[in-house]
Amino acid sequence: MKKKLVKYTVDLASPPPLTKKQKAQLAALRARSDNKIDYSDIPRLSEGFFKNAVRGRFYKPTKTSTTLRIDADVLAWLRTQGKGYQSRINAILRREMLDSMK
Repeated sequence: MKKKLVKYTVDLASPPPLTKKQKAQLAALRARSDNKIDYSDIPRLSEGFFKNAVRGRFYKPTKTSTTLRIDADVLAWLRTQGKGYQSRINAILRREMLDSMK
């Protein structure tokens, strides 16, 4: 017996409207007070945890293929450093992007 594969894509900019049931569930959660939330299965986190926490540690951005015109000597220099020159280009650009956002 063959299984039928169903694939959906969702445009996060304009998500589908909520059903009446979903709206009712959200309203019930919104009305619940914080002291009625059961945290018994969640361990309490210490201050040390937050001091050592790293934001976006498991974030992996999507990659996009593009064509880039780059000086031959710059490309040669990157390639002389071994495998992964495209990843190094990305790392250099990301570092510059983050520095400019400070």
